[in-house]
Amino acid sequence: MKALDLDLKELMYRVPDSGIIHFMDQRVLLFDALSLGLLRKELIESVGTHMARGILTRFGYAHGWRSAERFRQEAPELFEDSWAGPHLHGLLGLLTPLTNERGSGLNGEPLIQGSWKDSYEAEQHLLHFGIADQPVCWSLTGFASGYVSKRTGRDVYFVETNCCGKGGKTCEIEARYREDWREEFADQLQYYAMESADSVLTNLTQKLKDIETKLKKRQQQLSDLNHKQELSGLTCHSPAMRKAVDTARQIAKVDASVVISGETGVGKERIARLIHDESPRANKPFIAINCGAVTETLLESELFGYSKGAFTGAYKNTAGFFEAVKGGTLFLDEIGEISPGMQVKILRVLQEREIRRVGENRSRNVDFRIVAATNRNLADEVANGNFRQDLYYRLKVIELKMPPLRERREDIMPLARIFLDETAARSQRKIESFTPKAAEHLLCYQWPGNVRELQNVVEFAVALSHGERIDLEDLPEELNQPCQPKVTTDEILPLEEVEKQYILSVLNSCAGNKSKTAENLNIGIATLYRKLNSYGLSS
Repeated sequence: MKALDLDLKELMYRVPDSGIIHFMDQRVLLFDALSLGLLRKELIESVGTHMARGILTRFGYAHGWRSAERFRQEAPELFEDSWAGPHLHGLLGLLTPLTNERGSGLNGEPLIQGSWKDSYEAEQHLLHFGIADQPVCWSLTGFASGYVSKRTGRDVYFVETNCCGKGGKTCEIEARYREDWREEFADQLQYYAMESADSVLTNLTQKLKDIETKLKKRQQQLSDLNHKQELSGLTCHSPAMRKAVDTARQIAKVDASVVISGETGVGKERIARLIHDESPRANKPFIAINCGAVTETLLESELFGYSKGAFTGAYKNTAGFFEAVKGGTLFLDEIGEISPGMQVKILRVLQEREIRRVGENRSRNVDFRIVAATNRNLADEVANGNFRQDLYYRLKVIELKMPPLRERREDIMPLARIFLDETAARSQRKIESFTPKAAEHLLCYQWPGNVRELQNVVEFAVALSHGERIDLEDLPEELNQPCQPKVTTDEILPLEEVEKQYILSVLNSCAGNKSKTAENLNIGIATLYRKLNSYGLSS
């Protein structure tokens, strides 16, 4: 009788009246290939390819060793048959053996060369990961190694030289005694090293701890960055503000002049600081001046500087902001307010990159970047003859439009909480949050004064509040009006979306406490969970 004559029916039977199945007098379990493939996928994703390959190779080795041991006991006359191992592989449903050639194992010749198809490991790897860049029949080569090592009484290791998991038509293997393998295959032989479970778990635990430490450090860096941005008024929860900040970061990479336009109080200076902080000029000064807050004469001396004796009170030579910025960024706020005469002087500086101090005849070279801001429409000012066209084009190489607060309502409550924390700490008041009613009125107010007005409202409320939460009666009179937000045709939302935004804003104001949210909304907790589930926020 030959090994190929063995049939599965002769080796496997079910113990009567039980759920036990025996194969060669050993209990076995039946698993479908997909479940084993999912286990393989879970191993790879949990501990990495290197560790998973080692575990599965050693598992296959132990399986092959035990199978050879049972074969020697159950069919000793077939134990030395070279086809016994491959045929056993096939009987177990692991693969279909194709070739199995014995060699001498001497003078560099392989001890065994073989091939198979229908590998369950290659099939499952392709299903879950696609084409691999290395052999993937890890437990199968391990099985062959364990089986032949037991049969020969020496360490025999199989290496897969071609694999269906790599796109090959068949899987091809070679076996040699351990000491006969060349150095170039050391990377595949390392997986047969029998590390103890304690050693594997110890190494894995340390790696996980290292990764956790790195993640915590990275999270802290991100938290610090977000905190820094939010303290600067750059809260970016809304799509409009995220777009503005992303644009600002792109602008920072180039050295062109910029005009930031937007309503009063939207945070134009803060976005200008962001542009400076992320530009190559970040290690140089950032100087800001409000052009509309000073007279033309004073603005000229502030920008250009003056020599001693140039006018009454000029007691010493003084550098202006164009010089003092020394390679940094000069922020000209309310640029639309400057006079025609000052426009000419600023245009010359932009063109020539040199200035003359008031009362001096000699020119001085200057290095700066201009970021200007305005709440006016400069194109209309040019059309009306109030702003020089050539200066307009010199300044507006790039224009960044800042959205008003009413167009970025997702930022209202995060900003309000930042201002509340700052004001309460400064005033040494223990005020931690807003009531849902107060939050509702903050959200539906139109905010003509934008972020600056919101900050003032919060400071007002902190000063008047008697409890630990800002309530509706603590807000200024204009916010105590019935909450009926004005909307344009473009802002009209479906009723379901309005309800969703309101529920989420109340949940946010309750710090994520669902029970408190349901109570404030006067709905059952089951109703709240159902609505959150429909928003994809069940967790």
